[in-house]
Amino acid sequence: MLGFHAYKHSITRLTRSQFISSFSKQKLGYQANIPISSPFSRIHTLPRNIARGISSSTMASLQVSSPAAGPSTETSTAPESRYQPRYIDVGINLTDTTYQGYYHGRKAHEADLEAVISRGQAIGCQKLMVTGSDYKHSLQAIELAEQYPGTIFATVGVHPCCASNVTKHISPTKSLQFLLKRVEDLALQGKNRGTVTAFGEIGLDYDRFFLSDKESQLVVFEEQLRIAERVDLPLFLHSRAAEEDFNKLLFAANLPRKGLVHSFTGTLEEMKVLVEHGYDIGINGCSLKTEENLAVVKEVPLERLQIETDGPWCEIRNSHASAKYLKTMPEYLANGVPKDVKKEKWQSGLRVKGRNEPCAIAGVAWVIAQVKGVEFEEVCERSWENSMTMFRFDEAAVLQQKWKENGPPEESA
Repeated sequence: MLGFHAYKHSITRLTRSQFISSFSKQKLGYQANIPISSPFSRIHTLPRNIARGISSSTMASLQVSSPAAGPSTETSTAPESRYQPRYIDVGINLTDTTYQGYYHGRKAHEADLEAVISRGQAIGCQKLMVTGSDYKHSLQAIELAEQYPGTIFATVGVHPCCASNVTKHISPTKSLQFLLKRVEDLALQGKNRGTVTAFGEIGLDYDRFFLSDKESQLVVFEEQLRIAERVDLPLFLHSRAAEEDFNKLLFAANLPRKGLVHSFTGTLEEMKVLVEHGYDIGINGCSLKTEENLAVVKEVPLERLQIETDGPWCEIRNSHASAKYLKTMPEYLANGVPKDVKKEKWQSGLRVKGRNEPCAIAGVAWVIAQVKGVEFEEVCERSWENSMTMFRFDEAAVLQQKWKENGPPEESA
């Protein structure tokens, strides 16, 4: 275990009006010609068939608070002075078959991916980074980025739980390096085209050896760290019950960029060590399950915080310690998000119970703010800035546009 020197967190506290003015107008570039009263003015106009999938009812599972528990809920229409949130979901698995209506190989309902994306946009989730867990899903994530330029971006990598699917193909004629070469090529190509903004999901998961054995995970992670040195993208990292080996390999690598340890559920000490080494911490519903989890989240420095849903998994459930905070969430933050129903009763415009999606990110941000005792908008704006800085979505969007207009740019490593 590496030693840790106390991390000094020194964020200047501003008044609500000072904070919004400082972040919105100076650092984050709000356009002067967009009225603050229009929360979705920065969102692309949605096709009519997508817009029909958004209901005006509130999110039933959020159990909206009384006026005394938070900002006024007398009206679902936010006044001009009220902060309009914006989010980036940096971890969302939109290639999962549940968004095509398939569960455990069975078709339960029509594909509703477009509605899922538009519901996220409707509550202010303006950018989505879709996770690549192996070559196939990385390729699918890139295809989504091509379909939604400027909104969706992809990661490319091999998840630790998929590592044995790579190592089982090692032979005298096919080395691990050879097998992972196409992953590296895909990442480089996507980087040059602006569709790929992170290398991952890579790491270790010692909770699920039934999916991939320890040795396979170790060799695939170590080799992908070598690839990361050449690809020069921020990392999208996974660590479960493997702190010692994970840190040893990660900190020994000669990485040009740091990255995000997503869906963080580790200890306070583990978090502090990662932050000390320059890594950001990704928080979702799985990071908010227990009181111990909440105690860790409370200490995550705002300048190292990013938020995600990790849908279709990692929702905030009623049994979680965070549920009590979710109950205080003001109605206007959930307005426009439809109720959820069992997949067997699915109909167009409704969410699926138990299937997480980007529109739930508002709840994640709200809980973090309550746990940390800071303003909700501070969590939204800080995490937005952190994600934009690390993954350079604006630069990637420019590359996407250039590719679309001019064809292939000059490829470079």
